[in-house]
Amino acid sequence: MADVRVRIFADARTAAHTLAGEIARALTDHPQLVLGLPSGRTPIPLYHELGRLHALGRADFAQATTFNLDEFLGVAPDDPRSYQTFMRQHLFDRVNLARRRIHFLDGTAADPAAECDRYERAIARAGGIDLQIVGLGVNGHIGFNEPAPALLANTHRVRLTGLTRRANAALFGGQASTVPKDALSAGIATILRARRLVVLATGASKASAVKRMLGERVTTQVPASFVLLHANAEVWLDRAAAGKIKP
Repeated sequence: MADVRVRIFADARTAAHTLAGEIARALTDHPQLVLGLPSGRTPIPLYHELGRLHALGRADFAQATTFNLDEFLGVAPDDPRSYQTFMRQHLFDRVNLARRRIHFLDGTAADPAAECDRYERAIARAGGIDLQIVGLGVNGHIGFNEPAPALLANTHRVRLTGLTRRANAALFGGQASTVPKDALSAGIATILRARRLVVLATGASKASAVKRMLGERVTTQVPASFVLLHANAEVWLDRAAAGKIKP
């Protein structure tokens, strides 16, 4: 297994501030940066900090390209509950990303399998992902790759666990029962093909998942453990999320 670098910050805000600064510098050095981005509560401080840096003239996204990890099946792009809406609210409306350079999975695609294949081809045409950021689910998932006896390598349709549906209930009026049962997600191999991979986890609720992720073996029961196979992976934590790992 690769040597994964673990960075621990005082709090979520400090982690977001530091990572946003690194992304801004990477955009300066490599304006055509290809970013893989997550949704969910964890990256919101990061996205707001990137918006702040852009407003200050310190983060230029004009030539950058983005690919989001996942989307709910059956949810239209302009639906207020979609991850596309989420990303517009928290990042895309705050920076100068060209719309044609923003990529999402289409949750309303008539043929989900064909849509997943299309997404893989789009990533390849962009030259691959330079920096992939992923959050960490409390059950150890990354993207929507849920714990299972086996994991699919490439972008695919996935059945969401009850725990994941509850974690996303806020987008659906607080009712887990209204969260779609299925989603489209980048696969584990899709994520691992990125040239640099950062797992961002904050809050005490993620501490157990962090401990399992950084265990001594890679297992499909903790999909995030596959980051241990990546040659250039980092785990960014606040003190609360790092609470159950050895110093």
